[in-house]
Amino acid sequence: MTKPDSPTAKSHDLIDWLVTRGLEGADKEELLDGYCNQLVDLGVPLMRFHAAQPALHPVYGGTGYSWYKGQGGDFQTFEYSEEPSEDWTQSPLYVILNEDVDAIRERLVDQNEPSRFPLLNELRENGATDYFATGISFDVPSQTNPYDAKMAIDGVLMSWASYAPEGFRDDDLEVIETVLPHLGLALKSASNARVSKDLMRVYLGRDAGQRVLSGEIRRGSLQQIDAVIWNFDLEGFTSLSEELPGIEVIDILNDYLAVVVDVVHQCDGNILKFMGDGVMAMFDVGEIDADARAALAAATMLQERMAELNAKRKENGQPVSNYTLALHAGEILYGNIGADSRLDFTVIGPAVNQTSRIAGMHRSLGQRILISDDVARAAHPCDHELISVGRYMLRGVPEPKELFTVYSPAK
Repeated sequence: MTKPDSPTAKSHDLIDWLVTRGLEGADKEELLDGYCNQLVDLGVPLMRFHAAQPALHPVYGGTGYSWYKGQGGDFQTFEYSEEPSEDWTQSPLYVILNEDVDAIRERLVDQNEPSRFPLLNELRENGATDYFATGISFDVPSQTNPYDAKMAIDGVLMSWASYAPEGFRDDDLEVIETVLPHLGLALKSASNARVSKDLMRVYLGRDAGQRVLSGEIRRGSLQQIDAVIWNFDLEGFTSLSEELPGIEVIDILNDYLAVVVDVVHQCDGNILKFMGDGVMAMFDVGEIDADARAALAAATMLQERMAELNAKRKENGQPVSNYTLALHAGEILYGNIGADSRLDFTVIGPAVNQTSRIAGMHRSLGQRILISDDVARAAHPCDHELISVGRYMLRGVPEPKELFTVYSPAK
């Protein structure tokens, strides 16, 4: 029979809390903050806790969470790097990950000589008396020990520091180790949820990614909406791509598309897809008048940002490209199209086709930005001066369309 004050018994409430919050979908910060506070409530003399995990993200390669007694927790992200930083290679966690060590413990009160780890010397100066670090693995082969810290590159590395005069007691470490697999399972759940959201947002777009995660995954599940379609294309990119090395072509493309994506997102639009050197976006922020004004605001912002980018690239001696932009408003079908084994979350409908037809008029009209009369009417009155460039018959459209451009005075 387990004694009520034994480490195992004391851990039950924390284990139950971790399992419950993990099932409820708590994020990593909430889990770790609650975990640290409850360790303190159980009598563990915790001064600092740190957790480090790899990240499946296009911008950063890892995440960290540091908790300090009396200060709470702080979440960090670490950018990708070809070479590990000096701070990381001199960390106890790096040793656990790369050497034949499952855990590290240093009783800082017992040391007269400086530790080989700069972090531990810093912690001791700040009042730490004991340090313990280990890792727990995710997704490891069944024949390996799931608590083998060697595999923690697919899991989480953690450390605990104490402020008690004698450091951690055996009971304290037993509580930590008893709870560890449950903490690992809850963190795995939170991490997988975050990875799913991040990747869905990056690859499908903010709105489409959220819709897919919310269950809109059946082929043919479509929503009929009114929106403004934004069709962007780089001008002269084909010739540039034939003249320059491939790596430079990718750098140019990333430079310009980064501006487009940032502008669309700043104006509450959604990127639907990249089409080579082109971008299709959608503005669906509310009623169609609000959509049109948001799309026009994005068009004006794009003019300024592209001019700034081209000026910067010219100054650096880099090749530049111009662009064309077509805007049209109408009814579209937005949702899943494709096969059972490969779906695309996209838009279809006459409004999408007409936007493409308008985009084909740039060269003959000599205008960088073309806006349909549907957008002009929906946006009126607006802060942008729209100039008519005439009425034209578009292929597949029975009635003539009046097209506009945005007046931009020379500076």
